[in-house]
Amino acid sequence: MLGLPPKSLSRSLIEDTEIGPAPERPRLRPHAFLRFVFREERFFLILSVFIGIFSGLAVVCFRFAIELIRIHLLRGEIAASPWRLILTPTLAGLVIGALVLHVFPLARGSGVNQTKAALYIFNGYIPFRTAIGKFITASLAIGSGHSLGPEDPSLQIGAGLASALGRRLHLSRDRMRLIAPVGAAAGLGAAFNAPISAVLFVIEEVIGRWSAGILGSVVLSAVSSVVVMRWFLGSQPLFRIPPVELIRPEELITYAALGVAGGLASVVFSGGIGVLRPRLKRMPRWTQYFQPALAGLAIGGIAVLGAPQVMGAGYEFIDQAIHNQFTWEFLGILAGLKIIATICSFVSGTPGGMFAPTLFIGAMLGAFVAGLEHNLFPHLAISTGTYAMVGMGVLFAGFLRAPMTSVFMVLEVSGNYTIILPVIVANTFAYVISRALRPVPIFDLLTRQDGLDLPSMEEQREEDLLRVEDAMHAPPNLVLDAEQTIRQAVQQLNGVEEENILVRRHRTGWSTVSSRDLRTKLSEGNGELSVLSALPIREIPYLHPDHSLDVAMRYVYRWPVLPVVSRADLGKLEGVISKEDVLRRYQAVGEDLDQGEE
Repeated sequence: MLGLPPKSLSRSLIEDTEIGPAPERPRLRPHAFLRFVFREERFFLILSVFIGIFSGLAVVCFRFAIELIRIHLLRGEIAASPWRLILTPTLAGLVIGALVLHVFPLARGSGVNQTKAALYIFNGYIPFRTAIGKFITASLAIGSGHSLGPEDPSLQIGAGLASALGRRLHLSRDRMRLIAPVGAAAGLGAAFNAPISAVLFVIEEVIGRWSAGILGSVVLSAVSSVVVMRWFLGSQPLFRIPPVELIRPEELITYAALGVAGGLASVVFSGGIGVLRPRLKRMPRWTQYFQPALAGLAIGGIAVLGAPQVMGAGYEFIDQAIHNQFTWEFLGILAGLKIIATICSFVSGTPGGMFAPTLFIGAMLGAFVAGLEHNLFPHLAISTGTYAMVGMGVLFAGFLRAPMTSVFMVLEVSGNYTIILPVIVANTFAYVISRALRPVPIFDLLTRQDGLDLPSMEEQREEDLLRVEDAMHAPPNLVLDAEQTIRQAVQQLNGVEEENILVRRHRTGWSTVSSRDLRTKLSEGNGELSVLSALPIREIPYLHPDHSLDVAMRYVYRWPVLPVVSRADLGKLEGVISKEDVLRRYQAVGEDLDQGEE
């Protein structure tokens, strides 16, 4: 903590962060009265529960809509006739193209970047029309066999519902900015049946930071949405998990190999999207009517040629792969074809998510690697189901670049903690390889292709943090004690003329005094009084060496010099820092960047 009284600190931070004049307060309506009674923080927590309930209901309806469309249009991918496999996604693509161009233009894409843009650009505003459009177009796309998933659209649907509710209740600007991620966590949690993974993903990739208030709201919304979803659809996990067991430590080497394979597959997957998507967007507008249809035609062709498993989200086929119901050669083919099918669907602008295809590719790749290693090393007790589960986390970490979410996602889906060592090892290799070969994460790449400049959470995590110790200079030779007399202090000055002399008030307090004030006190006959009598009532804050320079900037413009003290001994002065020191350090970093660019 900084050495500043809590009330003064909170007041100063409020003054620093307030932007523009306060908006005119609406008349005291019933919802305003509730906010007045409960205070906005508590009201927001209660509101988060209702957001979770509404989002959970919306996701349940979304899941039912996808399944009904799938049953009526495809009647089962495996049993469907070749003509149905080709015509269904193709004709549905024509309808989706018209809807996206003329009725729901903001429903394109996965929904993650749109939710993030609502937080950082549009003050939490997501049109309710967009949530409706996402529901209709994504359910039609996924149900008709396009290689996309329901999780990302569920995230945006939840965010859209939350945004509409926040506008209806006239929440403040700061709360409106956070309400979209709260709804996103609710939608993703219900879609995944995994509240922890939803919370981590929203904090890790959408918000990028968290506090007690943010975490509480996100957790409440995610948990309440999952409760609603389980009430209607049951509490069974997405997949039937066989027993998971790690027999020998050397098996971790084989999981590391899976991580390498997953990292390379992630690079191919994201690279295909990164190259083809901007080219299709640059094509004439009239071609966008047919791009989803052509993607559907390609997917239907893959299905007719013998791989109908690539159509839709493919959860049932992930379950079959986990239980070793495919040959290992066919698993490798499915992983490659799913990458192609998903790239075709996503770059065409068809609404839908990448979470489910990522899990599908990872499961097939993991089971393929298990079969390959079993043939190469038959003495190893390799579990296909375990490799498939780890493979899902590997692709999640390598392609979506959410390493923490990927670990907990596998743990929640498997329900078995013994899988954590293989998951951590494999995910680490996949993440490092993907980041080395594709420095820009997929979500950041998509936002930049759309002409937006949203903060990159991965870049923020990788930034070198500038600390106070990088800018401070050595403690001054002259430091006074508040208990000594003014006469002693003037003698200690020894003719020095300074405006800001540090004074140690007590063990944890600091202040500054000028040599002129001390000599004036002495000339007035107050030489036997303590230095404390010549000090201002208000103490100055102190910093620690590990504080960031961003923290220091909040205070150095008010006080010419600030003490930097040890965390182990608050009375031990490590150095001092001033505004000039901070600016000089930032200038040096800027010059280093300029030289690096040259």
